[in-house]
Amino acid sequence: MGATATASPPGFLRVAGHPLRWRLLRELAHSDLHVGELTRLTGRPQSLVSYHLARLRADGLVAARRSSADGRAAYYSLDLSRCSELLAETGEALHPGLRLEPQQTTRASTRTRTGVLFLCTGNSARSQMAEALADRLGGDAVEALSAGSRPKPLHPNAVRVMRKRGIDLRGRRSKHVDELAGRRFRYVVTLCDRVREVCPEFRGGPTRIHWSIADPASEGGDDDATYPAFERAASELEARIPYLLDLIRHEERN
Repeated sequence: MGATATASPPGFLRVAGHPLRWRLLRELAHSDLHVGELTRLTGRPQSLVSYHLARLRADGLVAARRSSADGRAAYYSLDLSRCSELLAETGEALHPGLRLEPQQTTRASTRTRTGVLFLCTGNSARSQMAEALADRLGGDAVEALSAGSRPKPLHPNAVRVMRKRGIDLRGRRSKHVDELAGRRFRYVVTLCDRVREVCPEFRGGPTRIHWSIADPASEGGDDDATYPAFERAASELEARIPYLLDLIRHEERN
């Protein structure tokens, strides 16, 4: 007698089996988006989009963060690491021969250096940390830079959290985005909801990506009080940047 079927599909099939949920995951895999954008992209009613986003949030695949530019809106982001875990779980549940290990991200290995620009408002923390992480993880394949729409001095907590990761930010200078207006980039990644709205056009039509990461310095208090927020921001960047490098490697090969 054959094996008894499970009551519901396993892993990723259970979570993303609905066509609209799959479309939402596809859109969020590229960039953080708010519900109005997802409604326009999918062509489905906002109430239906919101319902399926809530289901994806309940399953731990999607997170929501209140926009720092418009407090009435929320940005939705996809947890790619969780997707990888569920895909591995699904393969193993279907057949032992389909058992997959969670995706191990690797260094980009393109022939020419791919230009990536990280932007936030002050260029004092998030974008500086992202630039440094992309430099280390991308090696010679990536040329990472950062800038801000309203530059401020490098925050000491950004230096502290990166020193913990073996990266020295001391001596780095905050830059205004206008300084880089003549440069060509393959990717422009905005890390701040406000800077996304004022991000200028760059030569060559780079791919635009948005990661809605809260400003760690805005949580109030002194440097010791805000340090945990800087640690969270650095950890989120550590989780996202390897997947960006995998995307770069894939697109450069094709």
